[in-house]
Amino acid sequence: MATEATDLATFRARLPIVEIIGRYVKLRRRGRDYWGLCPFHDEKTASFKVDEERRFYHCFGCGAHGNAIDFVMAIEGLDFAAALQRLAELTGIPAPRKVPSPTKVDERLYEVNAAALKWFAEMLRGRTGQAARDYLARRKVPPDLIDEFELGYAPPGGDGLLRALRDRGFAPEILLQAGLVARAETSERLYDRFRDRLMFPIHDGQGRVVGFGGRTLGEARSKYLNSPETDVFRKSDLLFNLHRARVPARRANELFVVEGYMDVVALAAIGIRQAVAPLGTAIGEGQLLLAWQLCDEPLVCFDGDAAGRTAALRMAERALPVLEPGKSLAFVLLPEGEDPDSLVRRLGQAAAASLRQRPQPLVDLLWHGELERSPPTTPERRAALEKWIRQRLREIADVGVRKQYAREWFGRLAALGPRPSEGRGHREAGAARSDPARLEEALTGLERESAVRLLLPVLDRPELLRECEERLAAIELPDPKYEEMKRAILDWYAETPCLDPLALRNHLSGHGFDGLIEGMRTDAGRPGPDTITPETWLSALEHLERVAAKRREAREIAEMSRNRETDAVAPRLADL
Repeated sequence: MATEATDLATFRARLPIVEIIGRYVKLRRRGRDYWGLCPFHDEKTASFKVDEERRFYHCFGCGAHGNAIDFVMAIEGLDFAAALQRLAELTGIPAPRKVPSPTKVDERLYEVNAAALKWFAEMLRGRTGQAARDYLARRKVPPDLIDEFELGYAPPGGDGLLRALRDRGFAPEILLQAGLVARAETSERLYDRFRDRLMFPIHDGQGRVVGFGGRTLGEARSKYLNSPETDVFRKSDLLFNLHRARVPARRANELFVVEGYMDVVALAAIGIRQAVAPLGTAIGEGQLLLAWQLCDEPLVCFDGDAAGRTAALRMAERALPVLEPGKSLAFVLLPEGEDPDSLVRRLGQAAAASLRQRPQPLVDLLWHGELERSPPTTPERRAALEKWIRQRLREIADVGVRKQYAREWFGRLAALGPRPSEGRGHREAGAARSDPARLEEALTGLERESAVRLLLPVLDRPELLRECEERLAAIELPDPKYEEMKRAILDWYAETPCLDPLALRNHLSGHGFDGLIEGMRTDAGRPGPDTITPETWLSALEHLERVAAKRREAREIAEMSRNRETDAVAPRLADL
């Protein structure tokens, strides 16, 4: 039988799971994984993940999960042996000579974890659990929450759980597979993985216990120890308390994402039951999709120390590849030294209002985090900030979201730069400083003129777009004719494999822009294609960005003036 199992393991390891599933599901790569619409239930947002490295698929919508063999069995309705033959036909990999019966390892893992849950609960209630009960009392965790979260205690010692579950009919090997025990490095002796820790059961989406997190009662060791990865426990696909938070989160249209298991329990104590936590690691794309199924914009509330802020930034960065219209994150920045648990113990019910106060959007968190890391006080640092913007934009897969982020960040970058140089438009703007409406009108004219200087060179040298496509897309030109032409140019650039000026002009001609282009070319003072360099074109782009930023501010000032907010108008006019 060992030979049969080995033969099957070899066959399974050779199966190209992405290629196999890609025959049935249109997959798109995001980071190291592949994503698509789940074939097992109706959905509009891709929540079906294929992990090529670990050779499994998982749907965060319906919970479908397995390897390549499981997938073919499910998608084609085949039994185990027939699925192996079908895979051999699809891939050309010889099927195993003998087919062993599929095991029920997963079911045994669920059973042994459920048995461990009961044993840990018994230990908490018994004599050995007094220290853990005292700890919970100090943390103001009431008995009803201890029962609701099924908390337990793993006592000190080497093999209490091992002996107890062995007496209940579980073989040591299944405990090892479940991660409840570990093998000593210097011998074959097995020992309990969790010792002298408060135990938090971790459930899958169906409410089954798949693993545990153990928190030390003191501060001498690392706070949390989680179960190792098993066939049913994959940290990147789980969130602590998700199965309980699902209903209250949808009812409230609100979800808190916190760092620790105790933070989740503390929030429940003040009535916030829509809270989840990652399993001791930076939150991944799959976990974000799980959260977005419950709420479009979860509130991330991490510890107020340097590590917590770093974790929040890392989470924001990880979210970029999977952002979609309407799906984002907001961040609640706690005071230094605070976490949700300590805030609840200090403020009680008032902590709820504090946690919801002025959350920071993801776009702002990343921007201010980069400015704090490297203040853009010199041209070199502003150039580094521009490079950072480009790098982050490349990580955003959704075109619409990427365009909005580009518009937001490049607009802010332009506002950081020097003021436009003295010239006709500057004098016009200066003459209008006492009148916000005239100032906006003057800047609009200057921006329209700058748009012509920017678009014309692209017709002869479309390669200018290579480094500045996102920045050009981020600027909304004031004249609808120029804005429409700009979009047509960018659409052509996104679709064409070459950068042929004639092809671009033919594309624009086909969209009816001949008259507009002719009018632009007849304007005086336009440099020819031979005199345009990437540097001069980039300078024109930067000038237009600055003018656009000034026009937006002038529009705000004009609105303030119409609303008779005179005290605020004068200082902002002076700044312009």
